[in-house]
Amino acid sequence: MDRASLVWALAGCAWLGFAGIAIICGALRVKLLEPLMGEAKAHVVGTLLVCVLLMAAIQLFVAASGLTETWPLMRIGAFWTMLTICFEFFLGLMVLKKPLEELLADYNIFKGRVWVLVLVTTFWGPVWAGMLRAG
Repeated sequence: MDRASLVWALAGCAWLGFAGIAIICGALRVKLLEPLMGEAKAHVVGTLLVCVLLMAAIQLFVAASGLTETWPLMRIGAFWTMLTICFEFFLGLMVLKKPLEELLADYNIFKGRVWVLVLVTTFWGPVWAGMLRAG
């Protein structure tokens, strides 16, 4: 396997870890944070927690990959973002049988829904981590 293929395989494995982070944080948000602070505040705190943990995992990926150039890291971020959106909508629509309107509601920043920050972190995180590494 050449280096580029290895990096993409590593990126796929990293995304599976990201999905695990998001699922665990979501469960903790519902079980622990929502009863303490209500759904709206728990959504914001939970989303920020996911972003922090994703950024830490992204930094580990960038260090392991050795990548520092913007374009390859941006392509990986785009790959992760597309996987995240596809997973979210597949899980929501097909498995959990949620209506599309409910899934789209998490993207409405004007109503305090900040889920889009996870997508921003997923997309730009590799570039930011690469910039930190290149230093």
